[in-house]
Amino acid sequence: MTQLLTDEEGSLATGLARMSLLHAVAGKKETPVDLTPAFFDKRGVFVTLTKRGDLRGCIGFPYPYLPLADAIRQAAVAAALEDPRFPQVQVSELSVMELEVTILTVPEPLTCAPEDYPAAVIVGKHGLIIKGMGGGGLLLPQVATEWGWNSTEFLDHTCRKAGLPSGCWRKSSVEVLTFEGQIFHLEKIVQ
Repeated sequence: MTQLLTDEEGSLATGLARMSLLHAVAGKKETPVDLTPAFFDKRGVFVTLTKRGDLRGCIGFPYPYLPLADAIRQAAVAAALEDPRFPQVQVSELSVMELEVTILTVPEPLTCAPEDYPAAVIVGKHGLIIKGMGGGGLLLPQVATEWGWNSTEFLDHTCRKAGLPSGCWRKSSVEVLTFEGQIFHLEKIVQ
């Protein structure tokens, strides 16, 4: 079982993402931060940027390849400068942007039959990864809740995110994985 971060560690996580973002976008100097041992464990993480409630960038690492501190730094910079869906974040936008850091558990494949996937996926708890048919995509746990989707709609939208047709999750050649996320939110990047 993956250890949850404390609220204080969550504040450290959003602060680290904020500092990396300000360094990359505005050239602000990074200052050393005293991190707890949790930040040296390899963890999956996503950093999401929003501007006035609209998505502005979201990049991360679904699997625990990097120590959490490094993963947060890299995901924050990539969300601002490398998300192919959006132009690079500009300094002038920072005063109206918010960020979210989502710390992930290790994704695990669903082991039931595809027809039972909707019952196995818990909206508000699980995030989804769908892989197969030459595509792959991920949606964080909070996405289904934000859009008011049921589990079948969540599965279908994850298929679309993967560039695949809705309902492809029913095929035995498509792998469906679930994970959980601990979400930490920072309302103002620039105070």
